[in-house]
Amino acid sequence: MTASAGFGIVGAPLMEIDLEVAAPTDLGSVAGQARRQVAITGGSVRGGYRGEVLPGGSDWQTVRPDGTLDIDARHILALEEGLVEVESRGLRAGPADVLARLGRGEPVDPQAYYFRTALRFRTSAADLHRLNTILAIACGERRAHSVRLTVYEVA
Repeated sequence: MTASAGFGIVGAPLMEIDLEVAAPTDLGSVAGQARRQVAITGGSVRGGYRGEVLPGGSDWQTVRPDGTLDIDARHILALEEGLVEVESRGLRAGPADVLARLGRGEPVDPQAYYFRTALRFRTSAADLHRLNTILAIACGERRAHSVRLTVYEVA
């Protein structure tokens, strides 16, 4: 990503989050769009911060008619320095055949589709206070039973 109008990505990734996820729960159609929920069952954090993803998070998704996903996820990181609430909103889009392969759990090159989320963090841990004051963007990669988010701070 390149900087423009004074905004940009700051250096190396802030962290990499691997979210373990359950199969989606189909909630049916609302206003012509499919709704589903995906439980976040655990995971790990590495890079600038280290720790684990606690089970119990959830991703509430709207599936548009073209297959694009609107993502609204919340989960908790148990980092070495303390607990962090993560709110992640974004989207995943791509050609129909690529989205179908992702839906079947097949490996797909992350360059073949667009998967980005905007993240906000909330924590009471003094050593992590800085996270309360930044915005981050993640580049996502869907895997068979997990999601990898490579998280970058926005300058």
